[in-house]
Amino acid sequence: MEQLQRLPGVGPKTAQRLALHILKRPESEVEALAQALVEAKKQVGLCSVCFHLSAEPVCEICRNPNRDNNTFCVVADSRDVIALEKTREYKGKYHVLGGVISPIDGIGPEQLTIQALVRRVSQQKPREVILAISPSVEGETTTLYVGQLLKPFTKVTRIAFGLPVGGDLEYADEITLARALEGRRELY
Repeated sequence: MEQLQRLPGVGPKTAQRLALHILKRPESEVEALAQALVEAKKQVGLCSVCFHLSAEPVCEICRNPNRDNNTFCVVADSRDVIALEKTREYKGKYHVLGGVISPIDGIGPEQLTIQALVRRVSQQKPREVILAISPSVEGETTTLYVGQLLKPFTKVTRIAFGLPVGGDLEYADEITLARALEGRRELY
C-alpha cells in the first residue's frame, strides 16, 4: 500500500483497495502486471524531437507524414498530448516542455525543454505555435516566458479558457469568466 500511495492521485483508501485487489488476483496476473511495469520503464523514453513519451527514438506523431508541420502545440507534459489527441481536432506537431517554471520547486527554464523548442521553431519556422499550458500561476509564467522567446520567429497563440459544457455562469469564478470573455469568437 505504501508503494501504491506514491503514485499521483492515489490516496490511502485507493492504495488499500488496489493492494487488496492485486492480492486477490492469480499470481500469473500479478507477475504480468509487474513485468509490464518493468518493461515500460525500460523501453519508454522521450522523443528526440518533441520530448513526448515514446518507445522509439522519434515518436509516432513526429514520424507521421500526414501531420501539419506548420503548427506546433506546446504543452507542459505528455498527459496533455494524450488529452489533446483524444479530441481528434489538432493535426499538427507537439513540443513537451517537461513541466512548468516553478521557482518554489526549483524548476527554472533551464530544467525544461524551452531552449530545444526555441531552436526547433527558429530552424523549422512553423506558421503558428499554440501554447496549451494550464492557467495556473506557474503555467501563466511559463506561457508568458515561452511566448516572448518565440515571438520573433512566428505567430504565437494560446488556447482559450472558459466555461465547461454544462457549467452555470453563477458558479464560475471571476478568472474563468474573464477568460471566457477574452476567448470569445464571432458566432457567424
